[in-house]
Amino acid sequence: MCPKTQPRRRGLRIAVWSLVTVLVVAAGLVGVVLWQNSYDMDEQRVSIRHGGHTLNGVLATPKDGRKHHGLVVYVHGDGPVDATHDDGYKPMWEANAKAGYASLSWDKPGVAGAPGNWLDQSMDDRANEAAAAIAWARARPDIDGDRIGLWGASQAGWVLPKVAAKTPVRFVIAVSPAINWLQQGRHNLLAELRADGASAARTKAAIAKSDTTRRLLERRAAFEEYVKAMHGDTDGMTADRWGFISKNHTADATQDLRALRGIPVLLTLAGHDINVDTADTERVYRKVLDTGGALTVKRYPNAAHSLLKQSIEQSDVKITLTALFSPRSLFANGFLDDQRRFLKDLGRGSNATP
Repeated sequence: MCPKTQPRRRGLRIAVWSLVTVLVVAAGLVGVVLWQNSYDMDEQRVSIRHGGHTLNGVLATPKDGRKHHGLVVYVHGDGPVDATHDDGYKPMWEANAKAGYASLSWDKPGVAGAPGNWLDQSMDDRANEAAAAIAWARARPDIDGDRIGLWGASQAGWVLPKVAAKTPVRFVIAVSPAINWLQQGRHNLLAELRADGASAARTKAAIAKSDTTRRLLERRAAFEEYVKAMHGDTDGMTADRWGFISKNHTADATQDLRALRGIPVLLTLAGHDINVDTADTERVYRKVLDTGGALTVKRYPNAAHSLLKQSIEQSDVKITLTALFSPRSLFANGFLDDQRRFLKDLGRGSNATP
């Protein structure tokens, strides 16, 4: 026997066992990801006719054997959001299912192959869309038409009360909603400048640019005039986005919120929200809705605007890894349980403000 054969075989065995170990670990990790991203509910794609076109949606229903369920209708925040919000809604849908509620959401127009362009929509357009989805759901035999409510985040704060003014809703869950579009924009601008440690000169220049933009919006200036006023530095603004802002920059929820009086409302606010002035939001919600005793306010001190844990949201790597291996842990502690309890308590009439 060649004296080099035995070491060579030993090296081959080591390589084989190393490869096996890697494969076993990889398979284990894949298994964990699949398990963590499996949810205790049934999902089906649905189509909803509205305004001559189709809304491409997802209906998630509990696996509890019941023939009828209440329904949470999801109203997206800003941006090109698909029906599942890149699967980010699914932990919430599962919490809803545990409370005996189905969840309904759909791709924004122009997203994931859906017809249209979400940047063409006004807040009233979005409300009409949601009202059409509710009418569609009420016609289904598996949905309890008397237990349909709304969930909406951020920009949806201007949509939710408009929907409630168009069609009866049993409840509303408002996540980080703003009150006034322009006030929110200024709050966000100053908060981001503070977070960046901006100098006084940079802050002054940013405010001046914002003021110029506001004046252009007030007189309904065309996008070309905006580009000229910004000397070509549009900071990512597109003609479609300018049109969207022009349609909606006067939005203010204060008066519309009266449509929610007497309806159980869960207002959830983050402690590290640089997008929305949460103190102003809570003040207005309490002023308009507290008299009916149906407002519940929940605050999450360690959460960011999206109600993700701030420690996670600050890192793209942490968001990705947590979404893969523990997606329910993305959200602030208690957020999912509080929404589940809110829905459970609807049947017991215990939603008074603490």
